[in-house]
Amino acid sequence: MGLISSTHSISRYYVDGNFFDGAAEGIRQGLIENAIPEIENEYDEISAGWTPLETPYNPDFESASFIFGTYFAFSLRIDKKSIPAKLVQKHMAIETEKKKKESGRPFISKNEKAEIKEMVIDILMHKTPFIPNIYDVLWDYDNRNLILFSTQNAANELFETLFFKSFDHKPIRIFPYTLIEKSGNFASDKKDRVTALAPLNMKGVQ
Repeated sequence: MGLISSTHSISRYYVDGNFFDGAAEGIRQGLIENAIPEIENEYDEISAGWTPLETPYNPDFESASFIFGTYFAFSLRIDKKSIPAKLVQKHMAIETEKKKKESGRPFISKNEKAEIKEMVIDILMHKTPFIPNIYDVLWDYDNRNLILFSTQNAANELFETLFFKSFDHKPIRIFPYTLIEKSGNFASDKKDRVTALAPLNMKGVQ
């Protein structure tokens, strides 16, 4: 889900910090160095990295633009393999029967079952294709605001880790508390009052 979708799920972030060589060049280098690998490792369960907004399946930041007006826009692509549990069970049952026939025993040991499961998962991981998921990023650098078009915990956590690794800037998720903390419109005493608030237990309240 991204910029051109009819509906959006977004997470807002506050991003502070500067680039010594200029924002455009610093961001370009971070995107290039952490772009999603073009050559997939067939044994990996997950692969993630940045891609251009307009060409998410061609991660070439040398030629693709990531500057749109006053914004920096690009995408996070997460390619993931998912093996259905029933498929693992099926192949384990087949391999277990083979093992019994080869050994001449009516059963197999716990260690043998573990070895069969590891072998089955390895084979299926090799054969299973990656499923890509793309999450657009819109970064208003001058105003220190960023929008990630995702509210999925796993995607957001991966984004936050990769973003800090790429740009050495920590993205701070905007909640009511962090919004007040980062806003210059609140006096210190009011900020202290808000951050000291605690949830109210309504149980038993009439």
